[in-house]
Amino acid sequence: MTKIVIIEDEAPAVRKLKRFLEELSEPLTIVAELSSVEDAIVFFKDNVDIDIVFSDIELTDGNAFGIYQKVTPNCPIIFTTAYNQFLMDAFESNGIAYLLKPFSFGRFEKAWQKFKLLYQSKPQLDNSMIEKLGSLLGQSSIQKNYRTRFSISKAKSTYFLEIDDIVFLNAEDGIVFAIDCQGKKHLLTQATLKEIEEDLDPKCFFRINRGQLVHKTYIIGLERYNKNTLAVKLKNSEQNLMTSQSATSVFKDWIEK
Repeated sequence: MTKIVIIEDEAPAVRKLKRFLEELSEPLTIVAELSSVEDAIVFFKDNVDIDIVFSDIELTDGNAFGIYQKVTPNCPIIFTTAYNQFLMDAFESNGIAYLLKPFSFGRFEKAWQKFKLLYQSKPQLDNSMIEKLGSLLGQSSIQKNYRTRFSISKAKSTYFLEIDDIVFLNAEDGIVFAIDCQGKKHLLTQATLKEIEEDLDPKCFFRINRGQLVHKTYIIGLERYNKNTLAVKLKNSEQNLMTSQSATSVFKDWIEK
């Protein structure tokens, strides 16, 4: 019997995971459904006999990596999230798969099969298993070819905007603009930041709030705006951007790497 823990603060996402698990038609049991960092830390301090964790990343009281910095579940973790900038952190925290929401049953099943292949016969993590994990995951899971430029269409021509020249991207009312190092705005064809975010290197770009992605190269300073929000100062820009409360703690870790 496979023992499962679900860490997720959105009821529809929990229901979807449970439905997908039922479709596997395998002997399993959900030991706990947890919705906060605090609850998860308390749970894992007293419960070590778990086979697999399905973990969201952005929770109501903070980022899930706050759990794994204090307690380390002795089992693999499949991360489920709407954000792609946490990929490297996930694979440094017993992660074996990274499912971007909304994910299909097909992708879910592949992650499950990876879990069975790597760990079901040996739930204890050790160095040899970690090395095997890295080789089986393949470089395609971690080393992705990210976008290097955008093509910008005008009335009768097309020009190219280099990613290295973008200071930040701004989405509003279904329109996305890239603002370059000269302060010029470029209208992009992509309709959402999520679509763009998946094509950008998460080491270079961070989604600081629902509508803005910033380029690390152009961040020159931070100021405290209120208790859980930072004002981000950008090179060649008079406009300061604000982090959302849920992104602030992770952003502070990201900016120092």
